[in-house]
Order: sequence, then structure tokens, then C-alpha cells
Amino acid sequence: MIEQLAIAGLGVSAIWLSQCAQAAARRWAPVLGLAGQPFWFYAAFQAQQWGILVLCGFYTLAWAKGIHTHWFKEAMHGPGK
Repeated sequence: MIEQLAIAGLGVSAIWLSQCAQAAARRWAPVLGLAGQPFWFYAAFQAQQWGILVLCGFYTLAWAKGIHTHWFKEAMHGPGK
């Protein structure tokens, strides 16, 4: 039950922020998305949904790319570079 609340809260928040016009808000989307991934992994493992478990890995990579883009790359080169 707790993992479902975390998945919903963090997932919807991440998607919402990813669509914000302000770059300062958008950069938080991958942070929240990545924070939700352990709950996805746990829920998929508990339900023995192996295909979803594999997808969790790909989603984790996508959110990690967002972290790299919005936190590390922008910090080194500035926004949009």
C-alpha cells in the first residue's frame, strides 16, 4: 500500500514538473522520478511481474539521464548547452 502511494505521488509529481514552463521546476522532475523507482522495483518484484521489472530498469536509466542533463551538465555548461 505504501509503495502504491509513493509510486502515485512521486510519479505524478515528476510528470507534472516535466511539463512546467520554468526550467527551475523542470529540473526537479527526474529527481522525483528517480526517487520513485525503488517503489516500482519493489512492487514489480513482489507481484512477480518480470516484464515490468525490466521496464523499471529502463525508466531508471531515463530518469538518471535527466539528472545528468539538468543537474550535472547544466552546472558545468549552463542551461541548454
